[in-house]
Amino acid sequence: MVQAKVCRMPHKIGFVVVSSSGHEDGFSARELMIHAPTVSGWRSPRFCQFPQEIVLQMVERCRIRKLQLLAHQYMIASKIEFYISESLPEYFVPYQGERFRRLGYVSLCDNEKTGCKARELKSVYVDAVGQFLKLIFHQNHVNKYNIYNQVALVAINIIGDPADFSDESNITSREKLLDHYLGHNTEDPALEGTYAGKSDYISPLDDLAFDMYQDPEVAQIIRKLDERKREAVQKERYDYAKKLKQAIADLQKVGERLGRYEVEKRCAVEKEDYDLAKEKKQQMEQYRAEVYEQLELHSLLDVELMRRPFDLPPQPLVPSGSPRQRKPVPSLPQLEERGTEIRFAEPFLQEKPSSCSITVSPQHSAADPLLPATDPHPKINVEPLPYDERPLPAIRKQQGEALAEPEMSDADFGDAHRGGISGEPEPLTEKALREASTAIEVLGEALVAGAYSKVWSCREDALLALHEKLMEMPVGTPKEDLKSTLRASIFLIRRAIKDIVSPVFQASLKLLKMIITQYIPKHRLSKLETSHCVERTVPLLLSRTGDSSARLRIMALNFIQEMALFKEVKCLQMIPSFLVQPLKANSSVHLAMSQVDLLARLLRDLGTRSSGFTVDNVMKFSVSALEHRVYEVRETAVRIILDMYKQHQAFILEYLPPDDSNTRKNVLYKTIFEGFAKIDGRPTDAEIRAQKKAATGEAEKQRKEEIKALQEQLAALKEIQAEVQEKESDAVKPKNQDTQGRRAAPPAALEITDNHYLDNLCIFCGERSDSFTEEGLDLHYWKHCLMLARCSHCKQVVEISSLTEHLLTECDKKDRFGKCYRCSEAVLKEELPRHIKIKDCNPAKSEKLANRCPLCHENFTPGEEAWKAHLMGPAGCTMNLRKTHVLQKAQAPQPGKDPAATKSSTSILKVGSKIPTPRGGLSKTSGRTYTKR
Repeated sequence: MVQAKVCRMPHKIGFVVVSSSGHEDGFSARELMIHAPTVSGWRSPRFCQFPQEIVLQMVERCRIRKLQLLAHQYMIASKIEFYISESLPEYFVPYQGERFRRLGYVSLCDNEKTGCKARELKSVYVDAVGQFLKLIFHQNHVNKYNIYNQVALVAINIIGDPADFSDESNITSREKLLDHYLGHNTEDPALEGTYAGKSDYISPLDDLAFDMYQDPEVAQIIRKLDERKREAVQKERYDYAKKLKQAIADLQKVGERLGRYEVEKRCAVEKEDYDLAKEKKQQMEQYRAEVYEQLELHSLLDVELMRRPFDLPPQPLVPSGSPRQRKPVPSLPQLEERGTEIRFAEPFLQEKPSSCSITVSPQHSAADPLLPATDPHPKINVEPLPYDERPLPAIRKQQGEALAEPEMSDADFGDAHRGGISGEPEPLTEKALREASTAIEVLGEALVAGAYSKVWSCREDALLALHEKLMEMPVGTPKEDLKSTLRASIFLIRRAIKDIVSPVFQASLKLLKMIITQYIPKHRLSKLETSHCVERTVPLLLSRTGDSSARLRIMALNFIQEMALFKEVKCLQMIPSFLVQPLKANSSVHLAMSQVDLLARLLRDLGTRSSGFTVDNVMKFSVSALEHRVYEVRETAVRIILDMYKQHQAFILEYLPPDDSNTRKNVLYKTIFEGFAKIDGRPTDAEIRAQKKAATGEAEKQRKEEIKALQEQLAALKEIQAEVQEKESDAVKPKNQDTQGRRAAPPAALEITDNHYLDNLCIFCGERSDSFTEEGLDLHYWKHCLMLARCSHCKQVVEISSLTEHLLTECDKKDRFGKCYRCSEAVLKEELPRHIKIKDCNPAKSEKLANRCPLCHENFTPGEEAWKAHLMGPAGCTMNLRKTHVLQKAQAPQPGKDPAATKSSTSILKVGSKIPTPRGGLSKTSGRTYTKR
């Protein structure tokens, strides 16, 4: 009675996937039957037609109260419609409109606001009765990530309550199916309401978000503790209930953390980072053990709450082919320990439609109806399943017979596994007989039957037997027999290359290598037979380089590289022609990466001379690969281009855009051109910028040192001037000084005179004049000094020797000037390209070899004295406009000036010539800025 009352509460309804319109490999609709953090859910086929549909069968006829959908982050349908039905028509009969009643639809967000980084959880409240639910997915939202126009559903959750409580068999069937599909026990509180008095109450433990973010094992413990909490409340044990409530809250955090670790572990496995996966596994086990130990200390964890194989939801009834979701069932020895009678294995991918392998116990028949009340474990009703997902008809054969072997790990491929397989392969089907008729005539039906067998060990044995047969064929066998045997063998090798089982694939490679390197040379067959082998097998081997299994992918890559280096194959130059084919836009990531990687390897081994590789076909392939969506492909293409440039420098540039600023905005082309610069020994842009920065820093440091030295010289001159003025005042004494004072006067007067001349001296040109007071020097600097010039852009007076540096670094209009690398002078930027192009300027020499005049653009002797001779001498600069006036003034002697004064002036010129001329501009030397008044 209590059970019936509990069942009236809305709870999670179990379901099975009856059919789907299609799915991408590894993302079957059956994934929807599992709720766990690591599930991937269902995905439609690539470039499918819309609408897509999925039909679900609930475990019983029920009243649906709530539907929850967890959408994919970018494979999002624009609209999802819901239909419900009481029954389902026969599978091959089209669904009739009156059988399904439309409930309505929901629209999904296009997820642009989140950048397709989050998944939308949509909850829909309905009130409908039925047992079959159909979902119709309409056209996808378009975004840059969904390149194949797919729609997907990560998970679906159905919450409701039974519509008929009088049928006890329905309740029993529901509980048993839920126990198997979702890992719930018959008394699982996840199927109950929280409060008996609230008929519409939905437990948070039934919410989809709970299972999608919780570790399945911890979720089961939480449900058990929640059941105990309700029992404690009914018995009024409130302290114990409070303790359980706190434990549940803590366990929810623990479950979320373990779920996150599980996701990280699966991601590491996908990336084949097994060290990280092992670390995550150990971290999970350690953390789980610590939590369980704490629960045991508080008497909250019993043996019944510990993990059991059938308690884990992630184990579905029929596992999908996705290796990313779960381990193969044989890795769970607990199943045999518990005496299970049904073992499910992953479907084996063959050329034919794949099927599920089911081992049926002797106690039960595979043809039993779905969920019999007397069977402790549910069976599969194969009728409503899609044709390509049905078990093979052989499932109805004798008891205990396995139909198809599961994909096993390498450790499982041993004699123990072969022990359960009969020695003789099953007979060939009519289709196989027609397909392999030629091979049967040459090799015999027994050997071909083994190669076609559903048992992997028979397929491997057949290839090994064929290997021995070819090795033992005697020399002298007729050529026609040898050729027919070879072609029949290649036919079987092509089939084995597609095999997903590693030993079978390895046996096919071993046989192919023997045929090319031993069989053909031994019997002296022509190159035409070798060409046949290569042409028929290499495309299939290349397709295997895109396999999801890393081991098979690497084996295929290495064999193609080895095969290309066989002397019998190398001379044909065939394999390079396969590798330079343009990458297809819809090819898998692994396939594209493998093709460019293999091309790079063989290009290093074979080169471009008589190998099948040419500059033209390699560069066209590489340039097109630069546009591929996968980063690793683009990176490898860059490496290939750089390798080609080392060998054929000039020819490579013809296939690339010009090296300019627009092209270098593309990071790949910037990397390529900088790689070219390194190969040529030229500095890259980054190195040039670094050199300029270092040179600018060094020049700035030197400039500061020069300014400091000049300031010290000016300070010394001022001290000398002060001493001279002090001595002049002391020299004015009475005429009646003693004889000793008069004898001492001449030397003092001479010193005063010399220092007085220094005060009236131009430190740039060396000219001395009594008129060179402070204002007189300003006028001299502004108009007459031959060593100075006014900047026509900022009107500042600067030294002619530093005019170029002033225009480039100090002038107010310095941004308008650029430096010519040929003549080293400042040129207006708008005229600089033309200036450089015409090459009409006089090339500059190093500063150690010559000075460069910015007025006449001539090179002359280096040194400071050479500047004076060039700017002031009659044979020097012809463009110094101040020089003519000064020379005329010097040739006309001033009236009243005695020769002694002239002599003294000459002496002062010598003194002035030794004063170092400042290179930073007059304003920095004198402490004044001379601008036009």
